[in-house]
Amino acid sequence: MEIVKHPVLGEMPKVKTVTIYFEGTPIVAREGQTVASALMSNGIYKLGHSRNSSQARGLYCGSGRCQSCLMSINGVDHVRSCKTLVREGMVVKQCTGDPDVRRDRHED
Repeated sequence: MEIVKHPVLGEMPKVKTVTIYFEGTPIVAREGQTVASALMSNGIYKLGHSRNSSQARGLYCGSGRCQSCLMSINGVDHVRSCKTLVREGMVVKQCTGDPDVRRDRHED
């Protein structure tokens, strides 16, 4: 959904569009829009799947605190899609696993 004519601000200016790719499908987004809002504008609300609660994950807080919107963006896993601005040609996928938090142990 996009506001074209605001009741107070009047006509909204036209914004440049970019194409991003969600799971291989091209999606048109507005420049300056976040990845999560671009997906929602195109009717995509499921951003991932919760392994713990076996249910869909999507935009929850919209401010980057809840981590519910984590996605794989341009090959980097677990990126907050609610805080990442779209760029031309961006590749977006649902995260399929948990982040790798293991670190090599250093023996002293």
